[in-house]
Amino acid sequence: MLWPVVKALLGHYRRYPFQILLVWLGLTLGVSLLVGVTSINDHAKKSYQDGEKLFSSPLPYRIRPKHITSKIPQGFYVQLRRDGFNQCAPFERLKLNLSDSSDLILIGQGSGISLIACGEMPEEKFTRLKNHLPNGLSIARNSRAELESLTQAFHMNLSAMGMLAFLVGLFIFYQAMSLSLTQRQPLVGVMRQTGVSGGQLALALCIELLILILVSWLCGNFFGLLLANQLIPAVSESLRDLYDANVGLMVSWNWPSAFYSLLMAILGAFLTCAWPIVRLLRSQPIRLTARLSLVRFAGTEFTLQAALACVLCVIAIAIYQAPQTQGSGLIIIALMLVSVALFTPYLIWKLFDSLSYVLKWPKVRWFFADAAASMSYRGVATMAFMLAMAANMGVETMVGSFRETTDKWLSQRLAADLYIYPNSSSATRMSGWLSEQPEVESVWWRWEQQIESKDDTVQVVSTGYSDGEWDSLTVKIGIPNYWYHLHHSKGVMISESMAIKRGIRPGDYIDLSGQLGKRWLVVGVYYDYGNPYNQVMLSHPNWLKAFKDSGSVTLGVMLKEGIASTGLKKRLGSIFRVGAERIYDNSHIHTKAMKVFDRTFSIADTLGNITLVIAVCGIFFASLAGEVSRQRHVALLRCLGITGKELVFMGSIQLFVFGAISVLIAFPLGLVLANLIVDIVMKPSLGWTLNLQFMSGEYFQTSIMAMSSLMLAGALPIMRMVRRTPMKFVRNSL
Repeated sequence: MLWPVVKALLGHYRRYPFQILLVWLGLTLGVSLLVGVTSINDHAKKSYQDGEKLFSSPLPYRIRPKHITSKIPQGFYVQLRRDGFNQCAPFERLKLNLSDSSDLILIGQGSGISLIACGEMPEEKFTRLKNHLPNGLSIARNSRAELESLTQAFHMNLSAMGMLAFLVGLFIFYQAMSLSLTQRQPLVGVMRQTGVSGGQLALALCIELLILILVSWLCGNFFGLLLANQLIPAVSESLRDLYDANVGLMVSWNWPSAFYSLLMAILGAFLTCAWPIVRLLRSQPIRLTARLSLVRFAGTEFTLQAALACVLCVIAIAIYQAPQTQGSGLIIIALMLVSVALFTPYLIWKLFDSLSYVLKWPKVRWFFADAAASMSYRGVATMAFMLAMAANMGVETMVGSFRETTDKWLSQRLAADLYIYPNSSSATRMSGWLSEQPEVESVWWRWEQQIESKDDTVQVVSTGYSDGEWDSLTVKIGIPNYWYHLHHSKGVMISESMAIKRGIRPGDYIDLSGQLGKRWLVVGVYYDYGNPYNQVMLSHPNWLKAFKDSGSVTLGVMLKEGIASTGLKKRLGSIFRVGAERIYDNSHIHTKAMKVFDRTFSIADTLGNITLVIAVCGIFFASLAGEVSRQRHVALLRCLGITGKELVFMGSIQLFVFGAISVLIAFPLGLVLANLIVDIVMKPSLGWTLNLQFMSGEYFQTSIMAMSSLMLAGALPIMRMVRRTPMKFVRNSL
């Protein structure tokens, strides 16, 4: 008896084939993005683990240049071997650009040295090696745990975008299933009256749901793997540039991601379909066989959704008042998005329903009455569109603000025209020679040393007393006359990330390990977007008193206005034998840093645009399925004198109004979302804060593209219907 019931229920999709497409589209695209992001994250973490296996046992330590484009002098490696470090081996890494625009990294032993990998050694030998490293080189132990902690925020942002896209897909799936179950009310009523029990119907609907989940899950895994392999080159290059993490360029299918997506698909599908199925099965059979009304339950459902939205909003506010962590912050973001999404259909429906009674013009009243009625099959798709717009505006706000802040910070921080990384032995002689050159206005010194504390590594840098060095320091907050106290007392300035992680404020006294000692006055906090570690800034005298000249040094050269640096760089290289890899101009550093930035955040833009496309497709297919169900209504309007062009125009304007209201809601929601991401995700994980800025150009461009797509989505279904003559349309609809 069960199989005929299943066949009868599935036969509905033969009459409405677009509904099965909408059901498949929502769940498949949601699973695709979830699988794609999960596969990328799992693949990256597996690469960290494989890298640790490759280097941890024989060669756990790596000596690298501090700057990506630099090379290790061969003379240093020769001296290393002479000093007894036989457990070290040189490696060269070469980046190749293939004809298909992909990148390939070759690692071996040819003409230069990119890194030196060293095996285990006693602590005193490691200390001796570390203290005798030349300028521009650093040594660190390769660790998967370290990489995972550094890349935590990166992977968390990807996961958040994947879950948001999955949520948008679930909204579309729920809309399609709700419309499908509503249209099957007469069929279910007849089946109930002929003896089919509620349990049999529930089991048959569950079988239908499982079939849809299985098909969508298989398709979603296929498309998700394609998406992951399209995005992994950008992810790999960004992680390599930011954290020196080597991630492979080919993502393969794996069971954990597939199983996780299957569980999420089953859970999400049954949660979204629970209420429509219960509503259908609990209705009296005699009511189900009455004339079908798509808006029968719309007002009640929207009111219940609005009540639930208020409850979720109160919960989010309560969690926000408690001490915040990254986990609670993500919960707040999720509750905020869902609560606003649930309230949106009620707001639009109530507005349109009220306007349909108070306006004077008949066609305008019909326009809003029809728009209110269409919320029964467009409501959830509108929620998904609003969420996608909010996510895009939030990402555009965060990325745009971060980019502009980083750009300004680099422009201010890179105040010198040239940055030179000499050996400690030649720094004094080179500085004197530079000061005598006609092109040079001044030379700045910057010493650098790392010290190990009980918590982590602290980078200690020095600064001079010149006005130019003062101007290049991007101070966040400081005590009065902080610059004077830094240079004339036992004072330090600390990076913003260190201040946030350790809860330090200007005016506090801190203890520093090693040669620095205790009771240092914190005179200020400065922005440092290029350093994920703790950093302390001292005056030159205080730095030299603690470390003498044991650290590495950087010379900043200020040129006279209007003079190029080409001639000076050539003479510098010929006299002091300084390679081009040790001389940088500020434009080169600035351009490279912004290039890495843009490539990193292009991934978030891509995922956001895909999410928006999914939402627009959801509204289009929901409109298409709904218009097919309203053939009789449209036919009567044609017979009453409404032209086909008017119907097409009104269909476009309806979705335009839907989109305009959604954009008005999404705009402040996106700003709040960006603020929460900065305050909850970036601040604890990276120690960075920034002031959000309006990206009006990006907002306008995204809104125009989305609204144009919506107008087209509203016009196409009606254009398809009005091609027939009015009388033929009436006969077909009856």
